Amino acid sequence: MSNAQQRIDDLVKHNDILLFMKGSASFPMCGFSGRAIQILKACGVDPRTLKTVNVLEDDEIRQGIKAYSNWPTIPQLYVKGEFIGGSDIMMEMYENGELQQVLSAQA
Repeated sequence: MSNAQQRIDDLVKHNDILLFMKGSASFPMCGFSGRAIQILKACGVDPRTLKTVNVLEDDEIRQGIKAYSNWPTIPQLYVKGEFIGGSDIMMEMYENGELQQVLSAQA
C-alpha cells in the first residue's frame, strides 16, 4: 500500500463522516462538492464537525482516492468507513430517505 493509500485508509477508518472534496465545507471549489455539503447540511450534519479532505491540496490524495474507492469522481462520502458515493448518489439517497438513515445510524 502506497503512502497516499495508507493516509486515505487511516482517514476513512478514523472519521465517522468523511468527505473527500474540492475545497472545504465553508468554501467548496466545485459545484458537486458544494452540492454534497448542502445535502449533508440538509441531513442535519454540522459542517464544523464534518471531516473534509481538500483533494486540491494534495495530488497524491486526489488520484489515490479514486483508486482506493474504485470510483472515478470527487466528491466521495464515507460514513463509518463505508464508501457511500458521490454527489449524485448522495442526492438520490437523500431524496428517498436512505442517506438520513445512514447518517443517523452512525450518531
